[in-house]
Amino acid sequence: MSFEFFKSTDGNFTLLHGDTMQVLPQFDHKFDMVFADPPYFLSNNGLSIQSGKIVSVNKGTWDKSQGFDYINAFNRQWLSLVRDKMKENGTIWISGTMHNIFSVGQVLTELGFRILNVVTWTKTNPPPNFSCRFFTHSTEQIIWARKTEKVPHYYNYELMKELNGNKQMKDVWELPAIAPWEKKQGKHPTQKPLSVLVRSILASTQPNAWILDPFAGSSTTGIAANLLGRRFLGIDMEEEFLNISRNRKLEIESPVTQRLFKEKINGFKTKQQLELFLLNEPASAYNDGLVL
Repeated sequence: MSFEFFKSTDGNFTLLHGDTMQVLPQFDHKFDMVFADPPYFLSNNGLSIQSGKIVSVNKGTWDKSQGFDYINAFNRQWLSLVRDKMKENGTIWISGTMHNIFSVGQVLTELGFRILNVVTWTKTNPPPNFSCRFFTHSTEQIIWARKTEKVPHYYNYELMKELNGNKQMKDVWELPAIAPWEKKQGKHPTQKPLSVLVRSILASTQPNAWILDPFAGSSTTGIAANLLGRRFLGIDMEEEFLNISRNRKLEIESPVTQRLFKEKINGFKTKQQLELFLLNEPASAYNDGLVL
């Protein structure tokens, strides 16, 4: 495929270079899970604070708002394309803020998805409010939905309960934002922490599952997937971020680095809990290769 940018030697991490709207129609592979972090459309020349410094909130031209009609049309287009690439029992996770999440929820309903939860990710270390005229923005929403109303989805209820002190996992997740050790290969302006992706993937997939990220960025989705024994396809149109993604995959090919990363991921009782779970996780029957 002409869009192919990188494929790992183990075959479990593939990157495609291009506009996801153009790339997705070019292949027929079906995925067990999708994690999407689409543009939030919040680059409005505002200011924020990072590491004690005043910085612009602008992320790039891809993140500038062009009005409600544009946002709705954009979400309708990519969600329609992604839905066609999901298995009938597949689920999708979509992160956002007030700038785009209401549009995403509306379009999901229009297209026939069933919304399962709206998870609120509460950041333990949010940046302060620069204007001091309203509450500090410390949360993001993550919609979890399945492809169809009637086909059951996979949910690892027992593990989620175990991670929550043997009580049912709530739809409010208190996890820190990105840590410096997650950005050693380069920085992406909207990079998600591994802890959020790891929990989402463990909750909704089994070993060897195929996971798609149509706005891959620096591929936190893919790194989390591979650390957990899942397979990944990411699409992005920025070569700079694809290079970071490739380097992050090469970084975790070291067993020592893999072990260290697993010990550092938040959301577990002990440093060894994630590794022990993966060692005892029931094997999956998935053996399908990537068809491009």
